This record gives sequence, structure tokens and C-alpha cells, in this order.
Amino acid sequence: MERARLDKFLWAARFFKSRSLSADAVVGGKVRVNGERAKPAKEIKAGDRIELRAGDTDFAIIVASASDRRGSAEIARTLYEETAESRLARAAAAARRRRFADPAADIGARPTKKDRRELDRWRSDG
Repeated sequence: MERARLDKFLWAARFFKSRSLSADAVVGGKVRVNGERAKPAKEIKAGDRIELRAGDTDFAIIVASASDRRGSAEIARTLYEETAESRLARAAAAARRRRFADPAADIGARPTKKDRRELDRWRSDG
């Protein structure tokens, strides 16, 4: 039976860009294997259920094939199967984000000196 380390699997399945990021997520409690917290070196096998948070997105997957080798995105998609409720929850969250945009999302960096002068000119004209 094929087995792989949890942090390597999450990296190979392309949930995280590097193995250290996947290990940090596991240590930080953002990953559960079969409902329990796990360590990065936990051996996983086909049939295990993994719940994880990558960025601001939650996933619930069933391991189809345990691999610790990173390949193309097409190969990565064959390593797991996302549960139906996970897909529905992600779609609902995406729709919610589109409908109710975060007000602070459009705020960029601090105004430059030029921006400040334009604001001052605009305020003094009115």
C-alpha cells in the first residue's frame, strides 16, 4: 500500500507552493487527517480524509493515491477527490465574496506625496 508524508502529499497535490508552507499549515492546526490534528510526518494512505484550509479556502478531500512526488497540475488532481459538500461550500463562499466585496480590498498602499497634493488641491477648491 502506498504511503506518503502529509506535508509532502499536500505539496505534491498543489495545495501549497512549497513543502515548508505545507508543514507550517499542518503545525499551525490548519490540517486534520480523519478528524484529528496531525504532524507533518504523519503517514497517509489512500482512503484517508483530509480537511485543510489553504489561504482563505477550506477543502475536504479523500486521498485517492498517496504520492510525495510533485508533478503537473493534471497529475496532482488525480491524487485526491474533493467531497461534494466541500465543492458546494467553496462555490457558496466564492459567490458570497463576489456579492459582498470587502470594503478594505480596494484600498491600496499609502498615498504618495503627489496623491496628497492632489487631495489637498481637491479639498481647497470646494
